[in-house]
Amino acid sequence: MADSVRELAGAFKRFLAAQEEDEFLTTAAPVRAAVSTPAPAAPAPSTTGELPPMAADSTLDISFVHQHEPTAPTETSTMNKADKTRALAELAQTIASCTRCPLGATRLIAVPGEGNVNADVMFVGEGPGFDEDRQGRPFVGRAGQLLDKMILAMGLTREKVFIANIAKCHPMTDPLHPEKHGNDRAPNAQEIACCRKYIEQQIAIVCPKYVVALGGVAAKALISDAKSLGALRGQFHTLHLDSVELPKPVQIIATFHPAALLRNPNWKKDAWIDLQMVMDKLGLKGARK
Repeated sequence: MADSVRELAGAFKRFLAAQEEDEFLTTAAPVRAAVSTPAPAAPAPSTTGELPPMAADSTLDISFVHQHEPTAPTETSTMNKADKTRALAELAQTIASCTRCPLGATRLIAVPGEGNVNADVMFVGEGPGFDEDRQGRPFVGRAGQLLDKMILAMGLTREKVFIANIAKCHPMTDPLHPEKHGNDRAPNAQEIACCRKYIEQQIAIVCPKYVVALGGVAAKALISDAKSLGALRGQFHTLHLDSVELPKPVQIIATFHPAALLRNPNWKKDAWIDLQMVMDKLGLKGARK
C-alpha cells in the first residue's frame, strides 16, 4: 500500500513538473493571434479578462532615476561583425573585474551577456540568478529554459538573438550564503545605476532593431517615464540611452519576465501577444506546429 501511494505521489509530481515546463506555444499560443500594425496604444486585453494582480514580491513600484550624463558619440555605425565582437569581448572583460557596487564582492561569476552581435532582437532581464552566477551565462535556469521556448515560438533561436541583464552580478537576499537556493532578488536602484553604462554600451554595439524588456525592473530601467509594466505593455517605445548615442533608432517593448510566467502561467497568453508584435514587425512566422 505504501509503495502504491509513493508511486502515485511520484507520478503526480512528474505531472505537475511537465505542466510547468510545457512548450510555450502549447500554453500561450495554440492559435496565433492576429496583431495589427501599428501597435495599439493600450495593452491588449487578456482572454480571461483583466490581468491578475502582480506577485507580492513585485518591484514594479520602485522608480529608477536615470543618470543624465552628456552623451558621447560612438563609432558603432561603422562597426562590422568583427568590430562588434571585439568591443563586446573587451566590455565583458571590464564587467568581469567590476567592483563598482557591492554585488561585485559577493558574486561568483559576472554575467555580461551573450548572443548574436548582429541580432535584430535583444532580450534584457533584470539580473542573474543562482544558476547564472555559477555558469557566467544569462538565463540558463528554469526561467531561461522558458525564455528559450519563447524565442523558438517566435521562429528564432538563442543563437540568433542577444540576451543580457540590467545588472551583471547576482543580487542576493543573503549575500553571506551564496550557496543557498531561492536567494535571488531584483537589483536595487543603486546597483542598476552602477551597471547602467554596461547594458547601454551593449545595446549601442549590437544595435538591434528591437529590445524586449523582460519584466518591470528592466522595463522601468530602460523606458523613460515608466510607471508600471501594465502601462508599458502593448506598445513600442523609442529607446533613449543616457551614456551613449545609438547609431540608429531602436524600439523597445516590455513584457513579462519568464520567472513571472512560471509563477502565473495565465500571463503566457499576454506575453505571446507582446512577442507577436515584434514578430509582425520583423516578418517572422513563428515556429512550425
